[in-house]
Amino acid sequence: MAGELSMSPMMSDALVILGAAGIVIPVFTRFRITPIIGFILIGVLVGPFGLGAMVGQYEWLYWITISDPDRLTPFADFGIILLLFAIGLELSFNRLWQLRKLVFGLGSLELLIIGSISAVFFGYYNGMDTTAAMALGFALAFSSTAIVLPISGTKSPVGRAALSMLLFEDIMIVPIIFILGALAPNASAEGVSGLTSTLIQGGLVIIALLVVGRFALPRLFGQAARTKSPELFLAASLLVVIGASLATAATGLSPIVGALIAGLLIAETEYHSEVESIMEPFKGLALGVFLITIGMSIDLMQIWNNFGEIAAAVVGVLAFKAIITGTLLKMMGARRSTAAETGVLMASPSETTLIVLAAATSALVIDTETAQFWQIVTAIGLTVTPLLAKLGRVIARRIEAAPELPEEDNEDAARVIIIGGGRVGRLIADMLSAHGQPYVILDSDPDLIDRAKRDAYRATFGDAARGDSLLGLGIETASAVVLTMDEPVLAQRLVGKLRSDYPDLLIVARARDTEHAAQLYRAGASHAVPETLESSLQLSEAVLVDIGFAMGPVIASIHEKRDEYRERLEIDGGLKSPPKLRTSVADS
Repeated sequence: MAGELSMSPMMSDALVILGAAGIVIPVFTRFRITPIIGFILIGVLVGPFGLGAMVGQYEWLYWITISDPDRLTPFADFGIILLLFAIGLELSFNRLWQLRKLVFGLGSLELLIIGSISAVFFGYYNGMDTTAAMALGFALAFSSTAIVLPISGTKSPVGRAALSMLLFEDIMIVPIIFILGALAPNASAEGVSGLTSTLIQGGLVIIALLVVGRFALPRLFGQAARTKSPELFLAASLLVVIGASLATAATGLSPIVGALIAGLLIAETEYHSEVESIMEPFKGLALGVFLITIGMSIDLMQIWNNFGEIAAAVVGVLAFKAIITGTLLKMMGARRSTAAETGVLMASPSETTLIVLAAATSALVIDTETAQFWQIVTAIGLTVTPLLAKLGRVIARRIEAAPELPEEDNEDAARVIIIGGGRVGRLIADMLSAHGQPYVILDSDPDLIDRAKRDAYRATFGDAARGDSLLGLGIETASAVVLTMDEPVLAQRLVGKLRSDYPDLLIVARARDTEHAAQLYRAGASHAVPETLESSLQLSEAVLVDIGFAMGPVIASIHEKRDEYRERLEIDGGLKSPPKLRTSVADS
């Protein structure tokens, strides 16, 4: 029986992961608790230190536990790669250039100061030699990219500060691991030369990715978009992120560097919104796998047996990192509320901490028992990160009552979204620009988008039928949505969905004729404009003026007739009740 069961480890692991996602996300969302904690707790429950330890006694537990966490490691690593890819999609090279002082100024100070002081306080004074203390100190200095950025975002002041420090940490992963290897007891002179070779080769690969990607990616995604096949679009996205990650990994750099570069390159194209929306489900599931693996590393019995020491270490690391990070941010000019919230959010160690500890252990820099102790401290710190985020927000509000508005959030906060980039959509964009109203055109035809961008229109590729495409454009804060496509069924379906999801949204739709306009009103359009009606009114205006009638009275009569037809259409669409007929006393 056990032999038959052991032949399907991937099936049982898939059952556990998908079951966890199906349970954790709805339950924790219902109670307004981040699913991050839920995934980690599931990992504790089904891992080798939980129910997985009882598989030998109860064979049926095999199907709901994961006894070998190493089987999930590739999927967890892929989750981190997709996360960094998604972060790159939210950025751009211009925005990254604007963050350069924070990345290399604040980021370097944060890592060096926290790493150095942690080495002294947590390592050297606890009996470690200098190399082991340095390894532990810099391992604890890392913060979790995988958990912090989904919580903070990248556009708020807290998100920008966290992103800057996390980007520098991600850049420094490989040098730190190489340095630890060079300082190991069994190290040779090859360690330093290996680091130099890796940095040179990695730099050349990064330059090649930037040059090739800038020219090749718009053409690749343009061809994928023309097929109208979501599967091909997904395949192209995965090809780019995996290819870039393998390219940087082949030189010895971290694969997440390649993933970040791939995201940045796609962010410069008009297809970034569609790529971001199509990759979102995979990123969330892969991140869940990573969090489950974190939970599996938590041994509750070891925590119970060493509760005092582990609790003191967790509190010490969190408090120390929060104070140092917050102080550095304040010294660099951040507001007190931003400094406090970011400091608390960045206080926990990271998944990278586990990588550095593992590298230090394999290099014989840190003994296995010490590494296991700090791995448990790290896992607990990762588990409480969402709680730290809430605590940071509470502290920030206490320190500074007035909230700090994110700069990027104000940009185009009330723009108009034009669905359809044809002649009608362009004309509407021209009129909005003439009146200083920001807009963005969304269309699923890559050729239309290419022409619009060449003509200096603000346009992006995306399928409006996918709600996540509109979410990526900020529909929640949009001042209006204008539907200009000449597809009656799709327009009616979109109007209904938009009205259902956003009851207060202004929806203006192009209608083919008066009957279609009435259908759009019934679906929830704020205004429906029939092409036949407008063309008839314009023809009437041209005839009346050209045969000698005064312009003013003609325009007034045109407006009156338009209002009359609009009222009739709204009545036909059920938006208004027909006027009641007045009856006089004599008639009765």
